[in-house]
This record gives sequence, structure tokens and C-alpha cells, in this order.
Amino acid sequence: MNYQRRTATIILNATLRWAGIIIGILAVVAAGVGYLVAGWNGLWSGLAGVLLAGLFFGLTALMMLIGARLPGDQLMSTGYFVVVMGGWFVKVVVFLVGMLVLRAQPWIVPWVFFFSAIAGALASLIVDIVVFARVRVPYVGEVPLPGSSDDSSKPPTNS
Repeated sequence: MNYQRRTATIILNATLRWAGIIIGILAVVAAGVGYLVAGWNGLWSGLAGVLLAGLFFGLTALMMLIGARLPGDQLMSTGYFVVVMGGWFVKVVVFLVGMLVLRAQPWIVPWVFFFSAIAGALASLIVDIVVFARVRVPYVGEVPLPGSSDDSSKPPTNS
């Protein structure tokens, strides 16, 4: 795996791990607040909103990880963009169908669902920013250093 792919994998894995933790905590909070505000329907609405936001966030990172593993000599290859853009298209279709289905459900409390989905989306964005700013990724790629076992790093001899 080349340097760019390894770097992307480190960042996306850390993002998925932290987002899972934060979305889990936020789901418990949204369910509790939803229950206090609107009873059982509020609890389910809060859970649905947060989990929907977490699902869409997780799918984006997962599609990027899958795209990064495709064969090719560069991270930003055509296959990578096909996987990522195809995943986004599928997410838009699933979102529209999901909203049409959820709109007709009697147990959805619209304001609880809305605010919990917004909270989940904001939490995912904050996780992205914090992980990208704090993840430890080396600045130098796979460069042979002088004195290493790689023969290409030695200066040519005149013999």
C-alpha cells in the first residue's frame, strides 16, 4: 500500500472509530431527551434521527476506504471516484426514499427527529475536523534515506 493510501486509511479508520463512539453517546442522549419531551414516540424519533445521520456519515467514510483499496498507482484514481460518487448517489436515493417512508409514520415526532438528525450531522462534522487536525501521520512518505539498504539511494560510482 503506498503512502497516500496508508495515510487516508489511518485518517478514515480513526474517523469511523470516533464517530461510532460519539454517535452512540448522542443516540442515548437524543433518545432520553426525546422521551422526556414526547414520550415513547420521541424516544424512537430521536434514535431514528441520530442513527440516520450516523449511517450516512459512516457510509461516506466506508466508500472512501473501499475506493482507496482499489488497484491503481494513485489514490485519486477513476475507480476511487466511481466508488465514492456512486456511494453518494445511492445515499441520496436512500435518503429520499427514507424520508418519504418516515414522513408517513405515526410514531415520528418531527421536531425531535429534525434536531437529533442535525445534532448527529454536526457531531460527525466535528469528529471529521478534530480527527483530521490531530491524527498522527508522518509528513514524509516512502523516501529512501542515505545509508538505508535500498541501493537506489546510493550515489553512482565512477568505475
